[in-house]
Amino acid sequence: MHIGNSRPKSEAVFLVFLTLLLFFILRLSYIQFFRSNYLSELANKQHNLFVELEPLRGTIYDSSLRPEAINLAAPSLYASPNEIKDKEGAVKKLAPILKVDYAYLRDRFNRKKSFVWIKRKLSPEESQAAKDLKIKGLGFIKESKRTYPNNYLASHVIGFAGLDNTGLEATELNYDKFLKGEPGWAIFLRDARQKRLDLWQKMVLPKDGYSLVLTIDEVIQYIAERELDKAYRKYHAKGASIVVMDPRTGAILALANRPTYDLNDPNGVTKDKTRDRAVADMFEPGSVFKIVTASAALEEKKVTEGDRFFCENGAYRVGPHILHDHVPHGWLTFREVIEESSNIGTVKVAQILGPNIIYKYMKLYGFGSKTGIDLLGEISGVAKEPRQWSKISIAAIPIGQEVGVTAIQLASAMSVIANGGQLMKPYVVSGIRTKEGVTIRKISPQVRRKVISLDTAARMTKMLTGVIEEGTGKMAKLIGFSAAGKTGTAQKLEPNGTYSHNKFVASFVGFAPAEDPMITVVVTIDEPHPVIYGGVVAAPVFKNVAGDVIRYLKTKPAGPGEFTLNESTSINQ
Repeated sequence: MHIGNSRPKSEAVFLVFLTLLLFFILRLSYIQFFRSNYLSELANKQHNLFVELEPLRGTIYDSSLRPEAINLAAPSLYASPNEIKDKEGAVKKLAPILKVDYAYLRDRFNRKKSFVWIKRKLSPEESQAAKDLKIKGLGFIKESKRTYPNNYLASHVIGFAGLDNTGLEATELNYDKFLKGEPGWAIFLRDARQKRLDLWQKMVLPKDGYSLVLTIDEVIQYIAERELDKAYRKYHAKGASIVVMDPRTGAILALANRPTYDLNDPNGVTKDKTRDRAVADMFEPGSVFKIVTASAALEEKKVTEGDRFFCENGAYRVGPHILHDHVPHGWLTFREVIEESSNIGTVKVAQILGPNIIYKYMKLYGFGSKTGIDLLGEISGVAKEPRQWSKISIAAIPIGQEVGVTAIQLASAMSVIANGGQLMKPYVVSGIRTKEGVTIRKISPQVRRKVISLDTAARMTKMLTGVIEEGTGKMAKLIGFSAAGKTGTAQKLEPNGTYSHNKFVASFVGFAPAEDPMITVVVTIDEPHPVIYGGVVAAPVFKNVAGDVIRYLKTKPAGPGEFTLNESTSINQ
């Protein structure tokens, strides 16, 4: 009886086990055929870590291969949120160290991911403090951070790059495709605790970026910025620019603007500070533009240096407009007209030439067109065609009114006279090279066109030397070297179209030594006060910069990124 009653129980137990077996078989089949991909991916995420490998951004050197932009090691902090148990506690500890918002950190830690960036490219202090917390689920990846050894120096030429290794301003942006390189990637293995091991499953190495060699010379750049900054502060100016160019090649040896900014701290910097005024700001040049009128008159053989002009004792009617000189003059030779910067004498020369010839030489000198310099933001300026001239334009354009120019255009134009008559294309990068130092591209000087003859350039040089020796540019006179140049003081336009009586642009454009020019220097000071004249405000900057730069160049051997004297002079033949 007892044995007979146990049979149904055994069958029941067997049925239960059979049912469980069938359930497990079905479940395993479901997992094998329908969930295998998902579970494989989950396992990979738990035991494999995909990491993008950042390439090393190329170095930017000056012409003597002194580094101006480099990469330094900087650890980046990431998290595996699933491993962090006390997320709120981690937020409270990390936020003050990293100087980030609590809400930002809380959002990162609550993501359902195995990898999220917390903060990239930490400072050494931030990195060490975060490590000392010993929070499970946090890790570090070695990256590099863009650093600028000279902070403010050449900021408008160099520019800066962001945290993602992408150029954002100036040369860093313009040559980004060469500097950035190509990223790689790696899949690292992790142990059962999901700690990253120094073992990788797959890896594609990053391709580092190329390096740039600038035409900028760090020493010349420092001299130029030092003197520009003095004038900018002394005369309480709204802005200022300086360009130092090799007139024989077009290479920019220095370029600076005020206000400026620190390349290592670009966050929150306004556009007013990052704007490259030397290529992006247009202004009426005033009397420095008389070099166009004067050289056109000599080249066309309409006037000689000894021809005399009556300057109307300071007041001359042209149509409905009365033209004035800053100092009344009677009879002046053409040479004296330029030396004393007589508006009336210059306009009388222009009337002999006529609008078509004036416009022809404006365009030959490059005004109204971009120079083609390899800096971003360049504008073309304004050079009106004769059909757009009014009845008084013949009394305005030849003396630098109704014309819009940039500092880089003035540097190129004055270099025409300095180098014997040719318009050169200005440039700031002389070569592109690998990190091993192999040059893959060399940028050579480019002649854009012939503007004036060698004879006219020589005669203009003598007249412009007289401006400094005898005329309005006496404060630009160098000690131990000759120089040629032209002063300019231009009224700015008010919003209603009239000329201001208290806002001016003071400028000086010159080259030195006069007999064998090594440099062209352009100085522009925007809205100086209480003194407004280019011969007082800008000329001393030229004097100090040109004197120091020439002494430096005469003792300096040609650097790896520079052209020798023989190479540069050959293009003028």
